[in-house]
Amino acid sequence: MVFEYRAPDWAQYRMDYRRPFAQLESIENEIRVVDEALAVLVDANILPHKNYDPDQFLRFRQAVQQTFDIPWTAISPRVQRLLWAINAIAQPRTVLAAGIFCGFTFALNIGAAAGPGACYQANDLVGIEIKPAEAARAEQNIRQIDPEGKARVVAADAVDFLRTYPNEVSLLYLDADGTPEKGKGIYLEILEAGYNRIPSGGIVLAHNSVNARRRLEDYLAYVRDPVRFRASVNVILDPEGLEASIK
Repeated sequence: MVFEYRAPDWAQYRMDYRRPFAQLESIENEIRVVDEALAVLVDANILPHKNYDPDQFLRFRQAVQQTFDIPWTAISPRVQRLLWAINAIAQPRTVLAAGIFCGFTFALNIGAAAGPGACYQANDLVGIEIKPAEAARAEQNIRQIDPEGKARVVAADAVDFLRTYPNEVSLLYLDADGTPEKGKGIYLEILEAGYNRIPSGGIVLAHNSVNARRRLEDYLAYVRDPVRFRASVNVILDPEGLEASIK
C-alpha cells in the first residue's frame, strides 16, 4: 500500500544548507509535525508505535552540533528528528547507510544505537561512502560521538558492498549519487543489490523522494510494488522528501 504524509507548510519550510541546526520553527512545532508523520508510518505498519524519547534525541543533536564538521547538508531539522526517531522506534539490528558524505546522515540513522542518547544495542552499523576523502571525514566525525567504535565507515561502492555483505540488513538508508546521467537513480541499483538480504519487516529509507522524483521514478515504482514491499510512505516534511518502505 502507498501512503503519504504532507506537512501543511512543507513547500515553505526551507533551510540554509550550511546551517543544519538553525531553528526554523519552535521545537514544539517540529515535534508535532514529526509526530504526525510517525503516526502515518504506524498506520502503514512500518513502525509498531510512534513513541521515542525527545530528550535522548536532544542529547544526540547537541553532541553532533558541537563536534561534527558538516560543510553542508540538505537534511532539515525535521528530517533529522524523523530519522533518529524511526531508528529509535524500529531498533534495527543492522543498519547500512549508502552515500553518507560527511557522516551526518549516517549519525542520524545510528544515533539511537551509538553515542549520546543511545537507547538500544545493534549488531552492525555501517556507513558507505564512495569518495575516500569524504569517507575519512565521516569516520572522523562519527568517532566524535562513537569513540567505542560501535559504528564503522567504509570507502566503497554501495552496490558492490551490498552484493557481498554477508548479513541481513534490517534498515537500509539511501542518499547516494550515481553518475551525472544517473544521479539519485542509483538508489534502485543499490536496493536491488541488497534486496535479498533485507528480511521481512526490514525498512528502507530514501531521501529526495520529492525533489528528485523524476530520477527516482523507477525506484519509487519498485518500492511501491506490493509484490516487493508491503507498504511505502512518502513523508513530505520539506521540499526534499523521504520515502519509507517496509518489506
